[in-house]
Amino acid sequence: MSSAITTVQRKSYLAGSTLVLLAFATAFFSRILDSAGAPSAINFLHFLVIPVFCGQVILTAKGLSRYQRVLATKLYLGLGLLLAVMLVSAIVNDAGLANVIIDFLLLGEPFILLITTASLPVTVELIQKFRTWLVGFFLTNIAFAYAQYVLFMILKMHPKAGNPDYVQGVFYHSGAGHVVSASVSLTFGAYYFVNARALPIWLRAIVFLGAFWHMLMADAKQVLLSFLVAGVCLLITKLKSIGEAVKYLLGSVILCAVLWWCIQNVPAFAAFNTWARPEIYGADGEATLLKSAALRIIPTYYESPLNWFFGLGPGHTVGRLGGWMISGYWSLLEPLGATMHPVPNQVWAAVGQSWLGDQSSMFSPLFGWAGIWGDLGWLGIAAYLYLAVITLQHFCLDDLSKFFVFSVGAFGLVFSQMEEPGYMLSITMIVGILWQEHRLRKVNPAAAVQLNQTTFNLKRPKQVLQSILLAKQSR
Repeated sequence: MSSAITTVQRKSYLAGSTLVLLAFATAFFSRILDSAGAPSAINFLHFLVIPVFCGQVILTAKGLSRYQRVLATKLYLGLGLLLAVMLVSAIVNDAGLANVIIDFLLLGEPFILLITTASLPVTVELIQKFRTWLVGFFLTNIAFAYAQYVLFMILKMHPKAGNPDYVQGVFYHSGAGHVVSASVSLTFGAYYFVNARALPIWLRAIVFLGAFWHMLMADAKQVLLSFLVAGVCLLITKLKSIGEAVKYLLGSVILCAVLWWCIQNVPAFAAFNTWARPEIYGADGEATLLKSAALRIIPTYYESPLNWFFGLGPGHTVGRLGGWMISGYWSLLEPLGATMHPVPNQVWAAVGQSWLGDQSSMFSPLFGWAGIWGDLGWLGIAAYLYLAVITLQHFCLDDLSKFFVFSVGAFGLVFSQMEEPGYMLSITMIVGILWQEHRLRKVNPAAAVQLNQTTFNLKRPKQVLQSILLAKQSR
């Protein structure tokens, strides 16, 4: 009887992991499916699928440890605080209920997915399944990017041929899809290089360099800057250990020196010189004025002291919802009761009036942290930071996970990627897998050894493919 129950539970858990992967796929592939002819509403499908599928997994989870329940409770509390701030903000600013629901999902989906991964049992089978499918997804993104580079940049088969902004991988066609796609690729490349330890280092290096070159092809230099900022943040956490601090500091200095040499001498890095103009910085520099435009415009619409605490309402300023989605999908959202505000149009006007406006999203005034602050005020920032701290403290159990979460915060200073589902859910899945691997090593060290056991034989193509995908090898 015991064996039968175990088999049933295993099948249930694997079915739950399938739901998680399907939920992730609805966000990851929605853009390319839209471009292939699917209705534009497919971009909203994940707003329904992720809560429903993840809710099903969470509600049917059995045998959770006290540790897992504590983690889930802390994230539930954070999500509850975020939702409470949004509801008060909506009441204060007459924002529509549709604004609240969509904005909550844009910010909250990654944490819902994180709760779900923490609610699944920690087993070798489940981790291998997650890793295999995700590696396949991420390699598909890189493959699409290289194909687009050949078609659009070399063969000129695009209405705006020669523009690297259209090298967007599976995030084609979207406003900043090239940055989103490149950031997902480079994140995956770093994960693969560090974590696929059973594979030869030359193979891991090829995957990482392929992801890095994807970033260069797409001219998504913001990605590298965000990674450098994340590295500095990680270095700061190491200051309590002199040895670790010196190791990371030397690595950072060498990396910065190599990058500077490449910018000055390698044509592929020439685009980084867009930022190397001291005259655009400073108090009255064009870059400073443009980047801070939203921060200056938003307070001019405050009508009471409550706006400092609760902002101007969900979707009313420069977040992804207010800055892009409401205007872009107005025909779909207006019947649902969505509301608009003058701030986004004013900020977009500032972008249009600046000669830097179309140079790089690095100078964009529509960025993640400004969007949260503008929509939800300082209490919204506090609620989101609470969720971020819980994630760092309890789910980021190694330096790689911390680095990825810090990179999210860095991207939040550049553009709207903190509310880009494809990117945020990719980070969440990788952090979730790393957390599961760490837990497996702690609770079942013997089983964890299986994760890094593989036979790599170039004479057996099927085995090579299984190794690359980090899949369980057939005998």
